[in-house]
Amino acid sequence: MSETEFSETGVRIDRWARSLTRAGQVTVKDGRVVLLTSYGREIDSAPVGTVSAGRPWFAGGGATVARVNGTRYRLTMPHRPGKPDDAGPAHRFLEAVRGAGGGRG
Repeated sequence: MSETEFSETGVRIDRWARSLTRAGQVTVKDGRVVLLTSYGREIDSAPVGTVSAGRPWFAGGGATVARVNGTRYRLTMPHRPGKPDDAGPAHRFLEAVRGAGGGRG
């Protein structure tokens, strides 16, 4: 079993206008991106090579947009005080997806 490339809890996951969870979890592990509710129920998952992720101008510093199985999700990661955006979880998520072969969308 390989080591987790990315895992973050306390993530707000929106399917645009609809909030799915305010304290969910996002993982990139074993070649898959998985979105979970705060109760651990799977919202969506897909092989990382089919997931596109990016940070559009409207998303804000702690947010990213990911397309998983054709559905766009806004992922708002918790901000760690005293850390710049380029060291935050949103940036690390994008690096994990791109490093594992995911695209930019």
